[in-house]
Amino acid sequence: MAGGVGSRFWPMSTPVCPKQFIDVLGIGKSLLQLTVDRFLGVIPAENIWVVTSKNYRDLVAKQIPQIPLEQILLEPCMRNTAPCIAYAATKIKKRYPQANLVFSPADHIVLETEKFKRVIAECLDYTAAHPVIVTLGMEPTRPETGYGYIKALPAAGSIHKVEAFKEKPNLTTAKGYLADGSYFWNAGIFVWNVNTVIGELTKYTPALMAHFETLDAVMYTPQEQAVMDVEFPKCESISIDYAVMEKSKQTYVYPASFGWSDLGTWGSLYTHTDKDEHGNAAIGQTVKLVDCEGCMVHTPEERKVVIQGLKNYIVAEKDDTLLICSIDEEQQIKEWQKTD
Repeated sequence: MAGGVGSRFWPMSTPVCPKQFIDVLGIGKSLLQLTVDRFLGVIPAENIWVVTSKNYRDLVAKQIPQIPLEQILLEPCMRNTAPCIAYAATKIKKRYPQANLVFSPADHIVLETEKFKRVIAECLDYTAAHPVIVTLGMEPTRPETGYGYIKALPAAGSIHKVEAFKEKPNLTTAKGYLADGSYFWNAGIFVWNVNTVIGELTKYTPALMAHFETLDAVMYTPQEQAVMDVEFPKCESISIDYAVMEKSKQTYVYPASFGWSDLGTWGSLYTHTDKDEHGNAAIGQTVKLVDCEGCMVHTPEERKVVIQGLKNYIVAEKDDTLLICSIDEEQQIKEWQKTD
């Protein structure tokens, strides 16, 4: 799923080139490319599909040329994850009626990729044999208020029945979740058989699925995109969590730990970037920090940057835009960029 605009990573991420297509970590690969890489070995390249905006077709094709062009599915507008998943599942089922599917955002990071692959392989084996939904639950390492949580029931094996999905908590509640031990971060990565996902979507969102029944007749034909452009904007904008996960009786969770982050903010990038002895994280080869502490700096490679006297600040530059703000105020970035 690669259709988001990454507004909280402005100015590095823009509607023209959002964060999933950017080398956020400064390692020579975009987040989308890293996502594809970590599935290889479990899922062959020819079985990878990308759902993205019509505006990003060329970006996807350029960054992952190993996948067939017909497997880049194009949304004419943003409608959240349930319509995205419904479209991909409906199209894949038409050609592969017994397919096992993994749905993953394209803008997350995973540090321990081999462990990630083992977890995905286990989940695929499970959903091939059981008509259930398995979501990955990340073992929490701190009382995080920026993630939703999943409460798991006790189980003998690795995969647990879900008791409840919880919204993003306040700090006190998050501390309680951490102490309890049965709550896990909701990573938004889902594994299921194609018949299970379509069955649950049809059961809980029949109006949504009606749009894809209309589209079904023209899938894999030259008329598909034109019909998609008409039907998709009519879909309700709703997440798969609200549409299905919180209602379904077939939801399970695999608690895991493999160095995951949704990389949704500058603060989360700071957490996963190497730091100097003063706690500063800098991406950019010509950055000099003097008397600075706890700063996150992201600048173009060719730009020489000297920063003095800042503490707990974000400094980010792209093209003709410069952002300097307190890390504590980064939730305001989505509003500030509207003046651009």
